[in-house]
Amino acid sequence: MKIVAQVKLLPVSAYDVDALAATLRACNRAANHASEVAFTKNLKRRNALQKEVYFALKAEYDLGAQPAVRVVKKVCDAYATLKSNARAGNLGREGSKRRLRAESKPIRFREDAAQPFDDRILTWNLDARTVSIWTVAGRIKHIPFVGSPEALKLLASRKGESDLVMRDGVFFLIATIDVPEPEVSEPDGFLGVDLGVVNIATTSDGEIMSGRRLNRYRRRMLALRRKLQKKRTKSAKRVLKRMCRRESRHGANTNHVIAKKLVVTAERTSRGIALEDLSGIRQRVTAKKPQRSSLHSWAFAQLGAFVEYKARRAGVPVVLVDPRNTSRQCSECRHTHRTNRVTQARFVCRSCGAVLHADHNGSRNIAHRGDAVWKRGAVNRPRTTVR
Repeated sequence: MKIVAQVKLLPVSAYDVDALAATLRACNRAANHASEVAFTKNLKRRNALQKEVYFALKAEYDLGAQPAVRVVKKVCDAYATLKSNARAGNLGREGSKRRLRAESKPIRFREDAAQPFDDRILTWNLDARTVSIWTVAGRIKHIPFVGSPEALKLLASRKGESDLVMRDGVFFLIATIDVPEPEVSEPDGFLGVDLGVVNIATTSDGEIMSGRRLNRYRRRMLALRRKLQKKRTKSAKRVLKRMCRRESRHGANTNHVIAKKLVVTAERTSRGIALEDLSGIRQRVTAKKPQRSSLHSWAFAQLGAFVEYKARRAGVPVVLVDPRNTSRQCSECRHTHRTNRVTQARFVCRSCGAVLHADHNGSRNIAHRGDAVWKRGAVNRPRTTVR
């Protein structure tokens, strides 16, 4: 499986910072030129497009031979991704406005978009924790970098390309590493996980991971966004972009912490993890206007993907189960009725009288279904993988 390792670059001078920023601008302007040629002449294959634009990229955008090749590959990969998304229906049905809008014009790259570097134009020195990188101002040697101990450990087995990324004026290198995937062990039961907005995750063991803190943070950020949007100034738009990225990182970090806790619990108890298959829930569920923000900021797919890839690294099986009536069915006697769930947090069975926390009851039902699915052999595994 593929794991991403990210390190932060620490350029020693303003000259190095300017050179790295200029390199991203030049590469992405060249990518936009190549994209227009690819779209106009329908040259989406790498060899054909490279033959058409290679010398122009070198002459007009001051790129070296290898950076020009990387730019062409980036453009071809972008068109391949667009084609895959269209085939998968991620851009809507054929003939829809969204799909026509995406396919009727060349792909554009932001001036600070990520740029891939291979080993010919980027050299890692893991012992000294420095990199040597090609720029439009010449090769810059001995740029220090820092990263987490796990990321530095993963870099020892790094092969292939690394992406140069700039966020809020700070540069990062992101490398993709292939790590061996252990065999999935035979589970001794399943840990059911009920996902929600009020409580982000509730396990069949009764552990509730509340979303109160995260939801309060998101409401505060929403209020700040509304204030800034009313100003309609360039500085306000810059702050909005920065806030959006900060909120995204905060939510992703929360999901990482929860996913790790779930996987560690399942691994320690030799169980698998059962999750609800919530694909398409936003199209099926309608919400009142005050609730729409909470519903659409619910990152259940991201959490499920984090659980899946962490479980794969640990050899823990993960299955998806049918979510229908998990909140209405009694986990004790299996009686199902819509009135069983009295309130958001309270479940009272009308048949046997069992009283449980509603999310805990739902997670127990998910655990039972996960065990049944595994024993039948009709395993429905998650489709999304975070790399």
